[in-house]
Amino acid sequence: MTLRSHRLTFVSVLVFTNLTIAGLILGTLYSDSFAYAVRANVTASNPIVVDPDLDVELYFKGLRAPTSMIFLGPDDILVTQKNEGTVERIVNATQSPQPLITVPAASKDERGLLGMAISTDPSNKTFVFLYYTEKGAKKGEALGNRIYKYELNENASKLLNPKLLLDLPWQPGPGHNGGVLKIGPDNNIYLTIGDVMRTGHNESQLYETQMQNLQNGKEADGRAGILRINQSGQPVGAGIIDDRYPLNLFYAYGIKNSFGIDFDPVTGTLWDTENGPAFGDEINLVEPGFNSGWKQLQGIWKVNATLDKEGLAPTNPEGLVDFDGKGKYSTPEFTWDKSVGPTALTFLNTDKLGIGYKNDILVGDIKYGNIYHFKLNTDRNSLDLNGDMIDRIANSSEEISKIIFAYGFGGITDLEIGPDGNVYVLVYDKQDGRIYRIH
Repeated sequence: MTLRSHRLTFVSVLVFTNLTIAGLILGTLYSDSFAYAVRANVTASNPIVVDPDLDVELYFKGLRAPTSMIFLGPDDILVTQKNEGTVERIVNATQSPQPLITVPAASKDERGLLGMAISTDPSNKTFVFLYYTEKGAKKGEALGNRIYKYELNENASKLLNPKLLLDLPWQPGPGHNGGVLKIGPDNNIYLTIGDVMRTGHNESQLYETQMQNLQNGKEADGRAGILRINQSGQPVGAGIIDDRYPLNLFYAYGIKNSFGIDFDPVTGTLWDTENGPAFGDEINLVEPGFNSGWKQLQGIWKVNATLDKEGLAPTNPEGLVDFDGKGKYSTPEFTWDKSVGPTALTFLNTDKLGIGYKNDILVGDIKYGNIYHFKLNTDRNSLDLNGDMIDRIANSSEEISKIIFAYGFGGITDLEIGPDGNVYVLVYDKQDGRIYRIH
């Protein structure tokens, strides 16, 4: 037997073993007896990449409830800390002594400093955008989910000159605030905000709007969608749904909550992840005016008054709010039957990990510490799935194991491609948040 055949045999066995282990882990957690899963524990994490040609290493540890990260340059990372409201800088795996800023963030449950984006203007001045739930003077009080724009000083040690760009709903809360910020190919800011409801509760009579597909709901107030503004905080053009404020902010609506958006580097189209209640997590291709169906639909199912499944949804459901046809519903490109809590979605816009991964999608989750891998079809308007997954539904641990790229992390809040082309994984923990690097 040649050296090459030895190598192929070893790789085949290792891939099979890793997939089997991943299946066993999911079989334990993703069994039919569990409606919810315990959030993945960072202290017990032992990350493994399924591809034996790739490695994972711990890059940094000791963060406190980290939610998002961006790169200023090679080995130069900014990280937001949800509860403390700080933006930390990590250079060559060493944390700077002082944060760039501490914002007054309300931190109960899903509130906090949630998202961050960065932009450089033609004069090379760098701006950082932050999404956070701003707290009031009284204990437990919030003022709003707000987007601020800051200038980054010359030595990248401080964020200065805050400018409020957008003031969004925070009631009843404290759940479903979304919080992802992303600069699009058009240089505009895209952000996610959920329905801002209480976690595990529902106060529809007080706060629900037409953007949650309720014909008799209140007028839109900025919740339950993906919004788009320019870098000065103004609506982009006349608006997709309507020219009235805040309808003219909505790029998409009918979204319960989203922790992940990214743009296809080939086509420029937007994709998102969405969290269901205990079922129906989604991945979607988000065209302008996209209606995701909440809270009449989630995943491929109709939703009843107690937020449970009530049968399969038709492909062209009736009764959704469509704003005279400007809003358009489409079924998810992928659905998890039981919730895994998908978070970050990123495109691998590099061949650093191998040409076979270039421009594919990676998705992290908060519940199991998995990273999922998806290829797109030739037209890049759907996921390339086959076999048991051709129905675009993950309803067993065996099916899920087929899309696992890596596993064994704690709950994942962000995935970013570094300037070096490697994948950086941000893992949530209140005292020991971590960054891993896959290369």
